Amino acid sequence: FVVGHAGLLQALAMLLVAYFILALTVLSVCAIATNGAVQGGGAYFMISRTLGPEVGGSIGLMFYLANVCGCAVSLLGLVESVLDVFGADATGPSGLRVLPQGYGWNLLYGSLLLGLVGGVCTLGAGLYARASFLTFLLVSGSLASVLISFVAVGPRDIPLTPRPGPNGSSLLPRFGHFTGFNSSTLKDNLGAGYAEDYTTGAMMNFASVFAVLFNGCTGIMAGANMSGELKDPSRAIPLGTIVAVAYTFFVYVLLFFLSSFTCDRTLLQEDYGFFRAVSLWPPLVLIGIYATALSASMSSLIGASRILHALARDDLFGVILAPAKVVSRGGNPWAAVLYSWGLVQLVLLAGKLNTLAAVVTVFYLVAYAAVDLSCLSLEWASAPNFRPTFSLFSWHTCLLGVASCLLMMFLISPGAAGGSLLLMGLLAALLTARGGPSSWGYVSQALLFHQVRKYLLRLDVRKDHVKFWRPQLLLLVGNPRGALPLLRLANQLKKGGLYVLGHVTLGDLDSLPSDPVQPQYGAWLSLVDRAQVKAFVDLTLSPSVRQGAQHLLRISGLGGMKPNTLVLGFYDDAPPQDHFLTDPAFSEPADSTREGSSPALSTLFPPPRAPGSPRALSPQDYVATVADALKMNKNVVLARASGALPPERLSRGSGGTSQLHHVDVWPLNLLRPRGGPGYVDVCGLFLLQMATILGMVPAWHSARLRIFLCLGPREAPGAAEGRLRALLSQLRIRAEVQEVVWGEGAGAGEPEAEEEGDFVNSGRGDAEAEALARSANALVRAQQGRGTGGGPGGPEDGDTEGPTTALTFLYLPRPPADPARYPRYLALLETLTRDLGPTLLVHGVTPVTCTDL
Repeated sequence: FVVGHAGLLQALAMLLVAYFILALTVLSVCAIATNGAVQGGGAYFMISRTLGPEVGGSIGLMFYLANVCGCAVSLLGLVESVLDVFGADATGPSGLRVLPQGYGWNLLYGSLLLGLVGGVCTLGAGLYARASFLTFLLVSGSLASVLISFVAVGPRDIPLTPRPGPNGSSLLPRFGHFTGFNSSTLKDNLGAGYAEDYTTGAMMNFASVFAVLFNGCTGIMAGANMSGELKDPSRAIPLGTIVAVAYTFFVYVLLFFLSSFTCDRTLLQEDYGFFRAVSLWPPLVLIGIYATALSASMSSLIGASRILHALARDDLFGVILAPAKVVSRGGNPWAAVLYSWGLVQLVLLAGKLNTLAAVVTVFYLVAYAAVDLSCLSLEWASAPNFRPTFSLFSWHTCLLGVASCLLMMFLISPGAAGGSLLLMGLLAALLTARGGPSSWGYVSQALLFHQVRKYLLRLDVRKDHVKFWRPQLLLLVGNPRGALPLLRLANQLKKGGLYVLGHVTLGDLDSLPSDPVQPQYGAWLSLVDRAQVKAFVDLTLSPSVRQGAQHLLRISGLGGMKPNTLVLGFYDDAPPQDHFLTDPAFSEPADSTREGSSPALSTLFPPPRAPGSPRALSPQDYVATVADALKMNKNVVLARASGALPPERLSRGSGGTSQLHHVDVWPLNLLRPRGGPGYVDVCGLFLLQMATILGMVPAWHSARLRIFLCLGPREAPGAAEGRLRALLSQLRIRAEVQEVVWGEGAGAGEPEAEEEGDFVNSGRGDAEAEALARSANALVRAQQGRGTGGGPGGPEDGDTEGPTTALTFLYLPRPPADPARYPRYLALLETLTRDLGPTLLVHGVTPVTCTDL
């Protein structure tokens, strides 16, 4: 068929291309097979253990279906070839015409042959191996007789199947010519001569002939599918597959040449069974054809059963494939064979040989491309444990193999190729939703590591620019039960930056038998999954929380991705709450089938500290930790009452509620007498930046940003506001600016102090400082309950109470230089933020805004 339509030169070119594609895949198969123990399932096992259960399971199921359909195609082809000779409707000149024909009869013959094949496979791999060896001997004998016949038989005319004439009558008898070895015959057969296929009436072209040829080359995984039965698969699979490919290539080339030398174009195009007519003993050719078809169907059926058994054993598709796990005492998966037997029987009912052949080939090619992709991924990941003993491959051959398999798919059948990729995507999505085992080791993790390491090295901190600054947060958490709202609020503040959850376990490794920190990582990673925050986890062991915080600030992160901002919960006497009991993500039982879930997560963290019980961190050490962070040039955020935030403000996808809220920003130090200068500094701009970042989160889109400036007694209204509005315009920050008069509270009539002095760091009395903090607290609370009139933040129609403040950003003064004043500092912060609702006290030490493009 191939030589008759394409000619010898194009036929050889097709063969070279087909085997080039196969050889690329064979190299990948050999590499993976020699890189460790290959268990049952062959190609499925290789793909799934490399690319993961989602891709492996979807392609494994498709490869299984390809083998099922391949078995049916071989049986249908066998029935067709039997009926060509023995069928009652046989039209060939040498037909015996003894077997009745028709859909029902054809189905019966196919079912009987399937019974024979299925019986052999059900009885085990040993009987299959002996049957395969017998069919190999029969095929080899038949082939030998054909090759001898080309030389031994003289020229002869071979009658062809008569074609019907225009009015239905048969035309005159026609003959094809076997000329023996003849140079003029070879010359005539060199070029292409595409014509109609006499069996289907379809006009042939390069692609259609190539597709038929490639269908005859897709059995390279037959040996790999039996990997579970092989004594030494790492040796047998490469050796057997390479020998088989080389042997069949040699046979094809030999037959192409012999046919081109001895048969005219008419014979090649009009009689695909002419081997019988030129054979010394024609029945031996039929025996070879039948043995080939039986061998192919047995190979497909037993290969399908082994793939199905591996899929069932991995439990990827649940109860649907559960029966296929059953094996005999000797380990033979007879249930998987029966399962596959039944499916082949269903395919035989369809009986569409040509349609099935294209789908089978495309499914095979998907599996081959996946094997190439697996090998390519392992090679690109540069994993130290990927060291196959077979070394005749490179990433170039793998990449070329993937590309050529995909190209062949669309060349053979664009519709089947597109459908197969769609089916693979749907199956992968289904398996992703179900969740799969994580103990296989996915190459995706190795690839990510390889790429991340490469790009981290290129992320040069010396090239950092302020216009690309983003918050990189280290949140210190004592017990996550009481910190869930802060955990989620910090996740919203990170704006695509690094987010690290830090925890300090108290202890000294010298006095402990093992590190108590390592076993805790699993619980913390489960916490991150359940809370749905994009955070890394860093745990440390230290004699004190303060020292542990220093460790984490110094060594968390890597290269250009290191925390620049420390986030702490506020130190007050509020009783700790157990948010695990009220948060839906933790109060509902987890899906125990989902990988990484921890139904008993609540048991992994101790209950919250009882009110009045001793704390791991003293007030002195808490303030000292803040001071340490500022000394290390880290920004600091202290969060108070974040648990009062409504859940929809902390959710990931919420677009906010219909109720309008304000986010209030006080970018000036309220513990400075007279409110200080009426303009913002580096720290004030940092507050603005953090508030703006929060407004970019979907859950905070509806919140209105308000900025408050305090006027001193001698300051003219409007000057500071004008400067700030101009700056906001340059920074593209939309906000409502309000000037408020610093009331009649403490400090209003004080003599002017040093510009940078405040009551925290000055030597003034505790009473004055406390009075100023109370006055500032009253001022902030008064503005929280006040709308903005008819302006952008004013009450909406139907909102009778007007917007309320959802979150307040306050300027955090530096801790005093004298550690003895730390408790006084903390008391002033407590007074300043008392009853303000959710509040963030922020101190920024780095410039974060830029007016340049």
